[in-house]
Amino acid sequence: MGKNSFGKTGYGGPCPPKGSHRYFFKFYALDAELDLQADATKNALEQAMRGHIIAEGELMGKYQKSGS
Repeated sequence: MGKNSFGKTGYGGPCPPKGSHRYFFKFYALDAELDLQADATKNALEQAMRGHIIAEGELMGKYQKSGS
């Protein structure tokens, strides 16, 4: 899982204010399973992945709230 930008553990999903917003998702293929705590920070994850990334990709999506 890991801590998200809301300060909670797990995925929080897009939550834009008014208008359309872009979200970037990064994907990594690793050659090992990482041993991290459930509340690991982004920095701890990036540090643990060093030397284990065998492929990576990025996806950009646009999201807009419906309604008001």
